Amino acid sequence: MAEDKEVVEEKVQPEETASDAVEEKTSGDSKSVEKKGKKAESGESDFRYIVRIADTDLDGEKRVLYALTGIKGIGLHMSGFIADIAGIDRREKIGNLSEEQVSKLHDIISNLPKYAPDWMVNRRKDLATGENLHIIGADLALFLREDVNRLKKIRAYRGIRHELGLPVRGQRTRANGRRGLSLGVSRKR
Repeated sequence: MAEDKEVVEEKVQPEETASDAVEEKTSGDSKSVEKKGKKAESGESDFRYIVRIADTDLDGEKRVLYALTGIKGIGLHMSGFIADIAGIDRREKIGNLSEEQVSKLHDIISNLPKYAPDWMVNRRKDLATGENLHIIGADLALFLREDVNRLKKIRAYRGIRHELGLPVRGQRTRANGRRGLSLGVSRKR
């Protein structure tokens, strides 16, 4: 009979531990919910799906290195340089950055010639000012249009090619670059 009591006691204990485990699971769930809530409060609620830098909306889901390339005039090399100067991890998603970090990125982008070496900017020794500039955004198209118009005005070879709609950089025109109806080879009847 003593053995039967031990067996009964053993059977009772696992049931109690099972109920304890259920209580622990529920309390664990509430802890995990609390942890998730804290996580949501600290990181995910600050997440922005659209970050605006230099009059451009950037996707917050992208990493800093690739998100900055969404700004016209900034490529991969320049975006890596900007992230390093700002002291921001290149692999961090741009939506997770704080407002201070975003403003720091904006300041660096707006004053790029001050931070970047001369060989890295996209407009060295500007014709009008003589300074090294880095043009971004809508200004890039404006400067390009002004440059092409200046070439046309001074009747440079490149300007004439632009006017005629022909290749400007020395490409051949006999076989490639045809527009409109394709002539092909005409047969005699």
